[in-house]
Amino acid sequence: MKNTPFTQKHIALGAKMAEFAGYNMPISYTGINDEHASVRNNVGIFDVSHMGEFILKGEHALDLIQRVTSNDASKLTAGKAQYSCLPNEEGGIVDDLIVYCIEENKTYMLVVNASNIEKDWNWITRFNTNNVEMHNISDKTCLLAIQGPNATKLLQPLTDMDIMNLKYYTFTKGRFAGIDNVVVSATGYTGAGGVEIYFENSNGAADIIWDKMMELGIKPIGLAARDTLRLEMGFCLYGNDIDDKTSPLEGGLGWITKFTKDFTAKDILEKQKAAGITRKLVGFEMIDRGIPRHDYVIKDANGQAIGKVTSGTQAPSLGKAIGLGYVAVEHAAIDSDIYIDIRNSLVKAKVVKVPFV
Repeated sequence: MKNTPFTQKHIALGAKMAEFAGYNMPISYTGINDEHASVRNNVGIFDVSHMGEFILKGEHALDLIQRVTSNDASKLTAGKAQYSCLPNEEGGIVDDLIVYCIEENKTYMLVVNASNIEKDWNWITRFNTNNVEMHNISDKTCLLAIQGPNATKLLQPLTDMDIMNLKYYTFTKGRFAGIDNVVVSATGYTGAGGVEIYFENSNGAADIIWDKMMELGIKPIGLAARDTLRLEMGFCLYGNDIDDKTSPLEGGLGWITKFTKDFTAKDILEKQKAAGITRKLVGFEMIDRGIPRHDYVIKDANGQAIGKVTSGTQAPSLGKAIGLGYVAVEHAAIDSDIYIDIRNSLVKAKVVKVPFV
């Protein structure tokens, strides 16, 4: 297993550690419910340094990004970021990612999922026919997510950058906690507000910034609470809710699929849009008692299979069980009754709007 620059910090703090995407990562510290509430109501810090970062540079960098991603990166100006995905040639999803515009038409950073770093790099390289300069900076880049409604207020004294007024999906770069060249981005995977900070671990930067967070009393949070937080927002998790066999249209990502430009599988997805999708990712809450789990079968009232659960949990903010899953479109309308097959029992649930909170 790989370690992040913060692994020993997590262990010293008593975190429950486990393998995730090939890394030794903190799963929880004080418990999911406690950590979840800290982020929703106050502030918490996640080590997400296992994520991947690529730099693309040169006069054809934007052309390459436009070719391989579904969203329209030409809309980005310096200091703005964009959620997107990499479609495969069958209309499925290689990965979802964030595109950061560092210098318009010249320099971009792509942030990809930890488990897909090599796959994504090889996929993008395959289409790099104009010698775009590509750098995989994943191993030397630290990424901390400081999330929660009080995050920027706590962090503002550490920098001259105006991070309290950063608009969603914008970023700035400067000196933070005495460390130069720190990217502070108004992004995150919790829906609770806050920022993500990227920096190179040189001259002890990781220790300096982490220790400063602890001095501020920011609670460390594990990946288990990160999952419950993102699920309450209805955010997709690659490998669960979207994958190589799900299309962005089926996964509710039509809003990042722009047919005004050419990209991989554009024709397939245009045809799918015109014909209408046959299944759809929906949010649901349990009416009867039971926890939906990944791959549980979703059925109709007659016990006929109509889909599958992709993510499910007991939502700490709601005190009820919720989930995401693909169902046949005729069962996807809000307030539709569906049934989760839990240990051979049909447990009633209802399709609801996301986010859940």
